[in-house]
Amino acid sequence: MDLHLSGKRVLITGASKGIGAAAAAAFAEEGCHLLLAARSGDRLAALAASLASAHGIDATPCIADLRNRNDIDRLISMAGDIDILVNNAGDIPQGSLSHIDEAGWRHAWELKVFGYINLTRAIYAQMKSRGGGVIVNDIGNAGERFDTNYICGTAGNAALMAFTRALGSRSLADNIRVVGVNPGPVGTDRHITQLKTRAQHQFGDESRYPEFQKNLPLGRPALPREIGDLMAYLASDRSGYTSGVIFTVDGGISAGWSY
Repeated sequence: MDLHLSGKRVLITGASKGIGAAAAAAFAEEGCHLLLAARSGDRLAALAASLASAHGIDATPCIADLRNRNDIDRLISMAGDIDILVNNAGDIPQGSLSHIDEAGWRHAWELKVFGYINLTRAIYAQMKSRGGGVIVNDIGNAGERFDTNYICGTAGNAALMAFTRALGSRSLADNIRVVGVNPGPVGTDRHITQLKTRAQHQFGDESRYPEFQKNLPLGRPALPREIGDLMAYLASDRSGYTSGVIFTVDGGISAGWSY
C-alpha cells in the first residue's frame, strides 16, 4: 500500500533505538526525510547514515535531551518544515509510590510528559502556520492498565492519553491530526534488560528471562517494527480522518488477556 508519504519530513524523538529507530526505518522506507533526535550521539549518527544510504533520503541526527530547554529550542529551530512529529522519548522507571520520590518523579516526567507537551506546543504552532501536519504520541498501555508498581509511568501515560485526546479533538480545525499509540510489552533492548534483571533477582540466572514472556499473547512481546509501521500508517493520508484517539497495540492485554 502506498502511504503517500514520499517527501514528507518527519521528526522522531528517542530515535536511536527501540520503537524510535523502528519508526525511523518505517518512514524512511516510505521515502520520508528524517530529523532524528536522541541523547545517544554515536548510535543516532549510525542509524541516520544507514537509512540515508539504504533509501536515498535525507536523515539528520540531532543530539538532544528534551529535559533541557536549550536542546528543545535548538531542535525546534531545526524542525521548521516538519510535516510529522513522532514523540517517543522516555525512560520512566518502575516502582511503587514509596520507591519513586519527588525528584525521581519530576525527572521522569520532564522527559516523557513535559517533553512531549513542550515540543508539541512549538511544533503544533509551526504546523498551523504552514497549513497542517500530524503528531503521533507513543504513550503506552500502562495509561489504561493502571499499575501500582509502575505508578510514575502509569500516571504519566494516562496524562498523555488525555493530552492527546484533548488536543486532537479540535486540531482538525487547524488541519492537524493528533493521535496516540499505546504499545504493551515491546521487545526493545530496554524491555529485555528489565526482564534479565528480574530473572537474575528471581532465579539467579538472567538467561531465564524468556520465562516471563511465555504467557504473553503469541508467547512474545510486540516487535518494535509492528509499532513503527502503525505510526507510519496513522501519519499518512490513508488515515486522514483520524484524530484525538489512542490505538492500543498489546495483543489484547488491555482488553482482558491475563498474563
